[in-house]
Amino acid sequence: MTLNILLAGFGGQGILFAGKVMAYAGMMEGKEISWLPSYGPEMRGGTANCSVCISDEKIGSPLVTNPDILIAMNLPSLEKFENDVVPGGTIIVDSSIIHKKVERDDVKTIYLDASSMAEENGLKGAANMVILGRMFAETSFCSYENLEKGLRKSVPARKADLVDSNLKAIGLGMKS
Repeated sequence: MTLNILLAGFGGQGILFAGKVMAYAGMMEGKEISWLPSYGPEMRGGTANCSVCISDEKIGSPLVTNPDILIAMNLPSLEKFENDVVPGGTIIVDSSIIHKKVERDDVKTIYLDASSMAEENGLKGAANMVILGRMFAETSFCSYENLEKGLRKSVPARKADLVDSNLKAIGLGMKS
């Protein structure tokens, strides 16, 4: 199994963090992983994307140019990367923010009202984890136990109080 994932959105949406959680979860699962962040000089409010590869085999390049899964958290990202997804791949769209429909019919598209779901549940800013939960439910790229371990490894000690809210957000996405 090899899963090439591209997460993209504005800086400050937790794109790189969600990618890091996936990468650590894959590592806990015993997979080969790569995590390659990319962001503009503006960071917060600028563009950010993150390539994550999770594989049973050695990874040749950490750069994901043709993702199996695209997570788009803003319109510019959807427009930029939609056509790069492999046929048969999956595009997960935060439909709270993106009101445009995916134009391709050779990919599975999931419209998830992630930002609204997070906010309605007192988890403002956790749309990234709602989407991660949905992606986990779709792919089972690791065990839930290793997903939780990956999250705990990614949250810095000074923010340990945010682990439970992130787990709640992941749970919301898994049930959506």
